[in-house]
Amino acid sequence: MASARQTGYSDVPQPQPELELDELYRELILDHYKSPRHHTKLGTIWLCYNPCSCIQVIIRHEVGVPGLKRVLILLLSLLPASLILLSCGTTPSSSTQTSGVKYRAFITNSVSSGTGAAGVYIVNATKDARAAASAISGGNTPGMMVLTPNRRQTLVFSGSGTQTSDNLFSIINNASEQNAARLTLPGMTESIVVSPDSSAAYAAVPTAPVVGQSPGVVKAISLNSGTVTGEVEVPSVRYLSIDNSGSRILGFSDNSDSVAVITPSNIGIGNAVTYVCCFDHPVWAYFSPGDGTAYVVNCGAECGGTQASVQTLDLTTNTAGPAVNVQAATVALVSNSIMYLAGTPLPALSCTVQQVQTTCGELTTFDLASMSVVGSPVSINDGYHNRIALGANGQLFIGARTCSQAGCLSIYNTNTQAVVFPPAAGDVTGIQPIAKRTVVYVIQGGALGIYDTATDALQTLQIRNLIGQLIDVKTIDF
Repeated sequence: MASARQTGYSDVPQPQPELELDELYRELILDHYKSPRHHTKLGTIWLCYNPCSCIQVIIRHEVGVPGLKRVLILLLSLLPASLILLSCGTTPSSSTQTSGVKYRAFITNSVSSGTGAAGVYIVNATKDARAAASAISGGNTPGMMVLTPNRRQTLVFSGSGTQTSDNLFSIINNASEQNAARLTLPGMTESIVVSPDSSAAYAAVPTAPVVGQSPGVVKAISLNSGTVTGEVEVPSVRYLSIDNSGSRILGFSDNSDSVAVITPSNIGIGNAVTYVCCFDHPVWAYFSPGDGTAYVVNCGAECGGTQASVQTLDLTTNTAGPAVNVQAATVALVSNSIMYLAGTPLPALSCTVQQVQTTCGELTTFDLASMSVVGSPVSINDGYHNRIALGANGQLFIGARTCSQAGCLSIYNTNTQAVVFPPAAGDVTGIQPIAKRTVVYVIQGGALGIYDTATDALQTLQIRNLIGQLIDVKTIDF
């Protein structure tokens, strides 16, 4: 199995030393005095500051000693402007330049490193290479991203959870690869959902102050104007799920056994929230095709409650159905009628990972049609599981944070039920299968790893010049 990739180095071409330009001036002077050319024309001179930027100087007068002085004066006068205006390619202005990549992945970098600022990297997801384009601005510490359903915009949240956190919500125009709009939220968010028509976004802000009430709001944001259009108070709301039509949002709060059923069209104009009881610290929901039923994932003991389970919510009557217990559940994915649930049971289960005795999480396969567990749960890495994605060859990638062992990534083969524990260390903060390819991009420990789903190991080709603390990854083209 391939070992974890090292970080902290760069393949980006660096500017050549300024001594090369001084040497060129010296050569011009020496050549002139060795072979005087008082009655010829110098023609065209090319001066290159780096491999991607050159100055073309055309001299249209005879060159004697005064002419040579004029050449040097002209070169010196053009140099500062050329270094600012010229760059690789033929695009005259960086403000209108795009990467030109047809199949792109965006990757957030939350820290500045060397001469590079924090921002959103653009990657060629066909060739596994960083694009020849500057990072897109996305706040001081850009992290979580959400792609709109129409794929025209990518939403980026920047926040560190500290007193200096900028809590910036940015809207990136995917076509121009520019930050088109930004606004400040009243606190951190871990959950943003977008309406099916891509016109509005909703952000859960559990610490947002509310006068006379407990903190916590859901902010409604117009993606056309880039402004907040309203808010609804939902105390300590941390996670959101939106139905297929965009007519209802479910809000899930810390230390709560209720689900907040939010009507987006009523936000700011009427009673927008109805609370439905009798769940067990719910964290997520999947909606049936007609939106009549929501399948609610209860975190249970891992979130301070009693028992993890899957429970129906009838959205025509706003009533909860019976709960079906599972081992643990903090994150879930649905493929056809099968739901995969990952979590860490309490009390912890003992198991062996990479020949080390430790505690493990559990992956449960659940049939929504019959509301029943399929087979026996399988052991995966422990920690708080909050990333899950299905790649090619039926490989289910499951990521967690705060694991007891080094690795927080598990790969489950949905065809053979085998589990692989890659040795890469650190929290998993982003997982993105690459469409039409058998690779998956994984952000773990602040670095990008590209996995081959045929081997469940890091492929030979890795992107070596993404410097910083990487957080999330999203493909924006298909």
